[in-house]
Amino acid sequence: MSTGRAWRALVGVGLALVVVAGCGVRPSDVIPVGPPPSGPVASARATAIYLIKDGRLHPVPRPRGRLYPADALALLAAGPTAQERQQGYTSDVPREAEPFTVASEQGGRLVIIPSGPPGELPERAVGQIVCTVAAMLPGTAQDITVAGAEPRVDPGDCPPV
Repeated sequence: MSTGRAWRALVGVGLALVVVAGCGVRPSDVIPVGPPPSGPVASARATAIYLIKDGRLHPVPRPRGRLYPADALALLAAGPTAQERQQGYTSDVPREAEPFTVASEQGGRLVIIPSGPPGELPERAVGQIVCTVAAMLPGTAQDITVAGAEPRVDPGDCPPV
């Protein structure tokens, strides 16, 4: 490449950079948009599932971080870990209930649909399911039901996490 050609190419690249750099964007003042975001920050705490000990429901943290409700219910159907069993925890949720479907209806109502026949779930299993989902969604889901299950469990009756 000749020196004249290289020089013209270098000048052309320089001019292109000047044109691109001055593409019409003009400086402006700060644009006010309102107050900064506020409110609670999403927690990174462990998910709690509800297991049974001494005939009562107890929240038991699982160190897997935040999960979707169906994933937490899968942990519930898998039952207590070996360490939890040594501590006296059990579960009335049968493995056949998994996978669960979590459906949202109008008005914020959540319906949990187990894979097995819900009418056959023991009362404490229904409580375990409702309390586990309610603990994941504090303050947002006050109406949670297990499709076809009786009796109905009120999330407000769940022991606090």
